[in-house]
Amino acid sequence: MERWWYPKPVEYAMLTNEIYKGWSGMKASEYKSYKGIRKESLRDNMTDTEIALTNIGEIAARDIAREERPQGLNANMKVAARGGKVASDARKSYEQETKKSAISKKNSLNYQYEENKLIEKS
Repeated sequence: MERWWYPKPVEYAMLTNEIYKGWSGMKASEYKSYKGIRKESLRDNMTDTEIALTNIGEIAARDIAREERPQGLNANMKVAARGGKVASDARKSYEQETKKSAISKKNSLNYQYEENKLIEKS
């Protein structure tokens, strides 16, 4: 597969944030704070539904980018926002049909912090 633009790590994080914001209304740092996690992986602490919505946003953005071949960060940020919108539409449909929020405060590792120490809950 031909690659037409290579994002730098900071740009990759910006694109991911744009997708998160598109469907959840929060960038990664805000989402981690919402879930009560610090340095741990956000994805590792998402529910299946949250991961599915993230995947939908990323796949949609990738497919749009493959079709349109945007050049540079600004153009790719717009594509990421569109991917996030696709996932947002899926979220709205999910929440309407299930009558529950797609976003959860739960974290998969089930821990809490006490004075900057990680304490595992039993």
